[in-house]
Amino acid sequence: MLNNTGPVDRYKWVALSNTTMGVLIVTINMSILLIALPDIFRGIGIDPLAPDDIDYLLWLIMGYLVVTAVLVVSFGRLGDMYGRTRMYNLGFAVFTVFSVLQGVGGALLLANSTAILTDAFPVHQRGLALGINSVAAIAGSFLGLVVGRVLAPVNWHLVFLVSVPVGVFGTVWAYARLRDTGARRAARIDWWGNLTFAVGLVAVLMGITYGIQPYGGDVMGWTSPLVLGLIGGGIAVLALFTWIERRVAEPMFHVSLFSIRAFTAGNLASLLAALGRGGLQFILIIWLQGIWLPEHGFPFETTPLWAGIYMVPLTIGFLVAGPVSGVLSDRYGARAFATVGMVGAAATFLALLALPVDFDYRAFAVLLALNGLAMGLFSSPNRAAIMNSLPAHQRGAGAGMTSTFQNAATVLSIGVFFSLLIAGLSTTLPTSLHDGLMAQGVPELAADRVSALPPVGILFAALLGYNPIATLLGPQVLGALTPTQSAYLTGRQFFPQLISGPFADGLTLALGFAAVACLVAAVASALRGGKYHHVDDEADVAVPVPARS
Repeated sequence: MLNNTGPVDRYKWVALSNTTMGVLIVTINMSILLIALPDIFRGIGIDPLAPDDIDYLLWLIMGYLVVTAVLVVSFGRLGDMYGRTRMYNLGFAVFTVFSVLQGVGGALLLANSTAILTDAFPVHQRGLALGINSVAAIAGSFLGLVVGRVLAPVNWHLVFLVSVPVGVFGTVWAYARLRDTGARRAARIDWWGNLTFAVGLVAVLMGITYGIQPYGGDVMGWTSPLVLGLIGGGIAVLALFTWIERRVAEPMFHVSLFSIRAFTAGNLASLLAALGRGGLQFILIIWLQGIWLPEHGFPFETTPLWAGIYMVPLTIGFLVAGPVSGVLSDRYGARAFATVGMVGAAATFLALLALPVDFDYRAFAVLLALNGLAMGLFSSPNRAAIMNSLPAHQRGAGAGMTSTFQNAATVLSIGVFFSLLIAGLSTTLPTSLHDGLMAQGVPELAADRVSALPPVGILFAALLGYNPIATLLGPQVLGALTPTQSAYLTGRQFFPQLISGPFADGLTLALGFAAVACLVAAVASALRGGKYHHVDDEADVAVPVPARS
């Protein structure tokens, strides 16, 4: 047990500062890549809007999430077996040395940082520690946008190298100061469990990724035999994984943990919250970059940076609510805070529906701040409640499963939100694009070609901060037009006005979906039970702890 005096008490702050640095650098690298994509594609000579090259864009966006979602449970289990700090230290080293394998290093860090904090902090301070850790994740997402916008135009290689100095320092610090304070239980590696979990989850996430790509004459690939086979086969393999885990003596993940009410309800709420919020971040970026910022005078090439800056209220809301709700949940339990947080998030999503596409930024900023407050109110208490419910020797695998739910739900959320937007765009965009181009003197053959392109390319153009009209028409067609016509088509009005109507249709569906997901998460949070944690010894019995008055 930890006490509140001497070296043991000081160690918990060492653990918090180092793991917070680890989470910060992982999340910076997630967002730095997103904003640097245009410079990366120019550097390697790929046109991301070309139908044959959409795969590259999708996997650069989704690959990190897929890798971490697949590996965090396995690495968490290895931490339970061989030491969490050992696996965490290895993660820092891998993350620093192998830029291409940063998803692997990130999985090692994410899988074990939560368990290390849970080991280091007493029950009545875990909400605070995990709240501060969560704040680092949100702050890293914003810092990555700024750092990426500064470095990528200089040299796109720098976005992969910027984490090296921090990684070297963090690796040395982790090896020198971190130690295992939690329970460790020797066991054999569950090879079949690891294999079936990885194969099944990779197949499902690949199916979702390919589902938003065109297939044949369809604007999306959800009817593709490949997509259906990947998703159906992946689900079947995950079912086999569950069957294996119930029968092996030393499973990779103890399915029996789901018999713990607080663990199951917390993970269900976390999955639904990620489902509601994950894809929405991309939607808000598209809304700002593709429509609002160009219409308000910002050049397309600067919109990725300004979109990050204009979303700062979301970050501020989370920064305020995360630690505060963590501290309060340590005293009063997670249920009320997590439930109210999800209800508040649903309300802000519905309020965003009332805004016009060309909104007043003051109203938009207030709603973003309220959404950040609501998500922060939910996140820290929910995460602490999940970790408190776990047996000490299974915290690594349990934390890994929680991260898997969040990352997999984010990939699914991106698939759902993009599908809803593509469905909205595909009904009216081709005709509007064709007629708009013809009205400006574009030859019919060129207008037919451009309007027949899949809507997903239009969405990705907005996400990357491109003006796709100039790219899609090309200099030959634009050169045949009058200077006025060419300037209008490639200016800051034609493309945003073109997609704003269809975008609004898809946005209504996406925001409605996010609100429903958060309301169901609120129900799951309300059903988690009262203040609750696992006993500190290694007996597999969970006991309720009465709240202090």
